[in-house]
Amino acid sequence: MAFYRSTVLVSVDPICVEKGAYEIIDALHDELIKQGLIDEVRVLETPRLGDPQTEGPDMVVYPEGTHYINLNKEILPKLVEEHFIKGRILQDYAAPMVRPVDEELAAPKAKEVRVVLRNVGVVDPLNIEDYIANDGYMALGKVLTEMTPEEVIQEVLDAKLRGRGGAGFPTGLKWRFARQAPGDIKYIVCNADEGDPGAFMNRRVLEGDPHSVIEGMIIAAYAIGASQGYVYCRAEYPIAVSTMNLAMKQARTLGLLGENIMGSGFSFDLEMRMGAGAFVCGEETALMASIEGGRGEPRVRPPFPAQKGLWGKPTNINNVETYANVPQIILKGAEWFASMGTEKSKGTKTFALAGDVKNTGLIEVPFGITLREIVFDVGNGIKGEKKFKAVQTGGPMGGCIPESLLDLPVDYETLGQVGSIMGSGGMIVMDEGTCMVDIARFFMEFIQEESCGKCVPCRVGTRRILEILQDICAGKGKDDDIETLKMLCTNIKENSLCGLGQGAPNPVVSTLTYFLDEYEAHIYEKRCPAHVCRALIKYEIMDGICTGCTVCARNCPANAITGERKQTHHIDPDLCIKCGICYQLCAFGAITVN
Repeated sequence: MAFYRSTVLVSVDPICVEKGAYEIIDALHDELIKQGLIDEVRVLETPRLGDPQTEGPDMVVYPEGTHYINLNKEILPKLVEEHFIKGRILQDYAAPMVRPVDEELAAPKAKEVRVVLRNVGVVDPLNIEDYIANDGYMALGKVLTEMTPEEVIQEVLDAKLRGRGGAGFPTGLKWRFARQAPGDIKYIVCNADEGDPGAFMNRRVLEGDPHSVIEGMIIAAYAIGASQGYVYCRAEYPIAVSTMNLAMKQARTLGLLGENIMGSGFSFDLEMRMGAGAFVCGEETALMASIEGGRGEPRVRPPFPAQKGLWGKPTNINNVETYANVPQIILKGAEWFASMGTEKSKGTKTFALAGDVKNTGLIEVPFGITLREIVFDVGNGIKGEKKFKAVQTGGPMGGCIPESLLDLPVDYETLGQVGSIMGSGGMIVMDEGTCMVDIARFFMEFIQEESCGKCVPCRVGTRRILEILQDICAGKGKDDDIETLKMLCTNIKENSLCGLGQGAPNPVVSTLTYFLDEYEAHIYEKRCPAHVCRALIKYEIMDGICTGCTVCARNCPANAITGERKQTHHIDPDLCIKCGICYQLCAFGAITVN
């Protein structure tokens, strides 16, 4: 083993790369060779050190921990001479290292248990050796040398790992179906087409711990007898794509991917395939159509992918999070994994916690934790000390859960029973200032835009629901709208071709169930209780409080406010455009929103 007196970490953050980070690395290598130091100083790449925008390209020299910023290749000869030969810090380029705050993934919070995220932010995703140093590929070695494919499948079955992509189908059972399917050619697919608004769980794993996904896919391939696999990722994730491609290349170089893996006689290789951003391609049959080069449209099942998938061959599809769990299950055992969670939902789940909660970002918690614990313990409560109103789980096809159900445990069955779904892990918290009718309209608008249009219930039904919700929010709701919405939701759910259409009504059904009073207020009273829907808002100036300062009148873009100086002013409701500028500018609290 080689020993070095110094180790240099150079940031290859995309901004640093754009500023010439790789030129810095090349110049540093050249100068170290010139000075005869190449065997004494090790140069490594790292994702980020300081702030790449203001400090990049930058590097840190250990063991001193000296941080050099704003480097260029011309300065490298002087830096090498001063620091590595003369032992003096080059002060003109040295600066304290202040790590930027990771707004997506902070340190683990109370009640978090990190399995999938264990390495994210800990290992260097661009250095396979860093992953190996943290027990990386040990599970693969165990599988190839000590276990049969059937034993691997049984271990995953015993762990009771369920697919983390949304449906929650038992992973081991899925693998068994694929293994038992006749045929010499089989495929493994990773669904990294993360399309839920605000969701980024899979992206962070691909960017921060790519080898855990690759290792999980190789183990799955060994279990079902596949020799080729594909990672289907959104083109909107360029860093994830480049990180995965580099990780695959590194794995091939070390004999961990490709022909005769670890000398075991088992061969398996991977390719990246990028999608164009269609939400429907998260559905497995639409995803396969896209990989094959066709239009991303779902097809009727059965046959299921395990029997007839890519190019008509048996195919296993799991998402990023599912595969990332597999190496830990193999290493630590099914009993360890099954010790976390509930009776039917084992292990942990990642969530993108967003909305009106203080601590937003990526979290990982064990199944069985309550919604209240996530919102108030992990999320630290509601912003501005406002009152909690609802939490939406499962992305655009999930449901809105009210405060009365906050103490329910988070697992597949419970969320389904209250009209929501687990989904891939989106979780949006809403406070008292949220209009639930408007929320239903927002998600239905997304679903309608993303519908592939193949089946009539989804294509036409979601459009009709959206039109009704738009009318209700615009103050044009009719007496029979609620019954019409219920009928449409039932028909769409029962007759749509794929999960997108079948789950599309969930936001509407759940808000009708738990927030019916808001629909009734919109339709029958022509008011929005949350004061969100513009058409139903009325601004009024209170007599006795208004001082007649004229600030509101002077700033009204519609000239809807009139009145004499030092006299109570008035708002003409026919001219008012509901912009709210007067409400924001009034220093005396004289303007009310009704």
